Amino acid sequence: MMKTDKYPQDTARDSRWTRILARDRNSDGTLWYSVSTTGVYCRPSCPSRTPNPKNVTLHDTLESARATGCRPCKRCNPEGCSTDAANAALVERACRLIETAEEAPSLETLATAVELSPGYFHRIFKAQTGLTPKAYASASRARKVREGLEQGAKVTDALYDAGFNSNGRFYAQSSAMLGMTPKHYKNGGTHEVLHFAVAQCSLGAILVASSEKGVASILIGDDPEALVLDLQDRFPKAKLIGADPDYEKNIAKVIGFVETPNQGLDLPLDVRGTVFQQRVWQALRQIPAGETVTYAEVARRIGQPTATRAVAGACASNHIAVAIPCHRVIRNDGSLSGYRWGVERKRHLLRREAEAK
Repeated sequence: MMKTDKYPQDTARDSRWTRILARDRNSDGTLWYSVSTTGVYCRPSCPSRTPNPKNVTLHDTLESARATGCRPCKRCNPEGCSTDAANAALVERACRLIETAEEAPSLETLATAVELSPGYFHRIFKAQTGLTPKAYASASRARKVREGLEQGAKVTDALYDAGFNSNGRFYAQSSAMLGMTPKHYKNGGTHEVLHFAVAQCSLGAILVASSEKGVASILIGDDPEALVLDLQDRFPKAKLIGADPDYEKNIAKVIGFVETPNQGLDLPLDVRGTVFQQRVWQALRQIPAGETVTYAEVARRIGQPTATRAVAGACASNHIAVAIPCHRVIRNDGSLSGYRWGVERKRHLLRREAEAK
C-alpha cells in the first residue's frame, strides 16, 4: 500500500486543511493536496471548488503528490509558477521597462510588452506595487531628477535626462515631485519652510513637521529636544518654525490618531524617498489598522518577492511614524522586529489597534 502524508479520514482534523479552506497563497510551494474523486492534485490557493476532506490527501512535497498517480490540476498548475509569482515577474519586468525608458511608456506599450491586456495589466500592476503604471513612472522620473540635481546637474539637463521632453511638463509637476522648487532642491532645500510642533502622548514625546505639501515627519521618542535635533539633521538648510498656534491643530490630529487609531488620520503627506521606498510605504498605507503582514508579504505585494531585506530597510528609513504604519510589519514567525521608535512602542500600537478593531 502506498504511503501518504496523511490518511484521508484525518484530513479535516489536520491544521493544514484550514490553509486549503482559506486558499492561502502564502502556503503555495509548501503544501499540496490530491483528490481521489477527480484524480488531480492542487496547490492550496487553487480556485476550484473545495473538495470533501474525506476524498483529500495532504502532501508536504510535490513528489508525494505525484506519487499518488493523480495528474496536476490545470487551473492552479501546482507544478509550475503560481499566478501571484507569475504576475510578480511580469510586473517586475514592466518596472524595469519604465525605469530604463527615455520617456514614460504608455499603458498599451507596457501591456503589450508583457503580453497582457491593458485592463488586466493595470489591475495586477497596482495590486503588486500599490501604484498605477503612470504613478510609478512619475515616481521613477522624480528619482532621476533628484539624483541629477544632487549630483550637480543643471535643472534643464536633469529634467531632460529624466525623460521630460519639455520644461512646461516638468515645472507643472516639480513641486509635487521634490517638495520644493527645483532650484531650492538643488541648493539643498535652502529657504524651505517647515512648521513643527512637539507634544506628549501615550507613546512619549511626539514631533510633527509639515512643508507646504503636507506632513513631512512624525517622530516619536523620549526626549523632545532630541526629536528637534533629528528634524534639523534631516532638513539642515530649511527654515524651521515652531510655536505656531494654527499648526498645533495638526499635532492634535496625530495624537488623536495614536490614542484612537480607528478614527483615521486625515492629513496630506509629503513623502520623500526613492522609488522603491515609496512603493514600500504605499503598500504599508494599505494595511488596515488592527492587521499585520510580514516583510516577505510586503515584498510580494510590491512585485519584488526576493527583496525582503530591502523592504525592512525601507521600513527603517520611514520618517513619518504611524501615518506610514511600518509598525504593522512583523517577522515571518510572528515576532516583532526592530522598530525605529522602539519595539515597546510598536507592541503598544499594535495592541491598541487590535483592541479598537
